[in-house]
Amino acid sequence: MSVIAPGAVIGIIGGGQLGRMFCMAARRMGYRTLVWTGGLEAPAMVVADDAIDLPFDSKQALAEFVARADIATIEFENIPRATLEAVGSEIPIHPSADAVAISQNREREKNFLRANGIPCADFEVVSNANELATAIKRIGTPAVLKTADFGYDGKGQRKLEGGEDPAEVWTAFEGGRAVLEAFIPFERELSVMVARDASGNIATYDPAENRHRHHILDVSIVPARVADEIAEEAQRIARDVAEALDYRGIMGVEFFQLPDGSLLVNEMAPRPHNSGHHTLDACATSQFEQQVRAVCGLPLGSTRLLSPVVMLNLLGDMWPAEKTAPDWLPVFADQESFLHLYGKHHARGRRKMGHVNVTGTTIEDCIVRAENLKVNLLEKGR
Repeated sequence: MSVIAPGAVIGIIGGGQLGRMFCMAARRMGYRTLVWTGGLEAPAMVVADDAIDLPFDSKQALAEFVARADIATIEFENIPRATLEAVGSEIPIHPSADAVAISQNREREKNFLRANGIPCADFEVVSNANELATAIKRIGTPAVLKTADFGYDGKGQRKLEGGEDPAEVWTAFEGGRAVLEAFIPFERELSVMVARDASGNIATYDPAENRHRHHILDVSIVPARVADEIAEEAQRIARDVAEALDYRGIMGVEFFQLPDGSLLVNEMAPRPHNSGHHTLDACATSQFEQQVRAVCGLPLGSTRLLSPVVMLNLLGDMWPAEKTAPDWLPVFADQESFLHLYGKHHARGRRKMGHVNVTGTTIEDCIVRAENLKVNLLEKGR
């Protein structure tokens, strides 16, 4: 296994907040970073050593990227596979184009889970109204119809309660291909961050218990308030996913926990994940440092949880105005809370603008303090 030592240039495809935090971890470890933004707003550019601010289908950008980077990774999954393969033909890229392609498309993702015996919700792939009608008859309702491509934070989804006309649903959905999933009456949502290196060594973090607001992650509670055997099973399944993908890097595996304690995989994210942001302040090794380690061939770091923690997402509806920041004094007044802002210039309703990690001696105390901060910010953002 070759090691890419500090001083080398890590190329990051994507320039969002995950890339920003990755660059900060890499710089602390002595690496240089090159961000390829895709022509999108890129808060990572401010902290990267260099940037290519061109679309992902630009031949000029591709040539510059592979010439200037020693190794590459990604910071979000919705990157054209052709771009990933073109980069991988010139320099090492982790995770692989195959792993990313599976995770960026719900049809491929669900088929991968089913083929590898990994528990997930019952589903059918549909491409027209007749197939949707047949799928509804077999799976039943309620069910959730999801676009095959490019869905996240609740986008590209519609819940079917029963009695809908499949033809009308399909016309309104405007989906070329979609996945109809059985609706899962889950007790809670969990996620596990799992890292795997080039030699197949695997490290998992404590499961996070996740709550959502407007279909977007609101808070992550770590450690999750579940029995030890459920936490261990979630970590075991996450390891199975990483092994089956022959994965290299860090990824998030999201779960539904059913009332009987069993777990179903909901989604996979082939990158650092929103529910792993607590690791920045509450774990021996952050998820971003772990990604650097796995990509560059370094030994994986300890995933030990140093403190109970609640991660609170800061969405744009907490801002009094688009360009007017909240009063952060209540966050700083809580001496065990840590503010992370993403450097975005325009606050819009459900846009992720930052997060706060609330640490403490008990998880109950962390939850109360995080909820108080959220209420304070939301009231002032109205």
